[in-house]
Amino acid sequence: MAKMKTHSASKKRFKVTASGKIKRSKAYNRHHFWAKSPKKIRALRQADYISGADEKRIIRLLPYA
Repeated sequence: MAKMKTHSASKKRFKVTASGKIKRSKAYNRHHFWAKSPKKIRALRQADYISGADEKRIIRLLPYA
């Protein structure tokens, strides 16, 4: 069987942790910071995890992760 290809956009956006969870960065963190509170900006810096409902879909895009 041929090798599966990794989805290029996904490998740039997601990392699989040692425990198998999928890590992602939060959205809304590029511009318009004048409209966001400092608390919100700090919270957006923290990494987040993919929800269980989306996990199967993302894993399929990253076959060797």
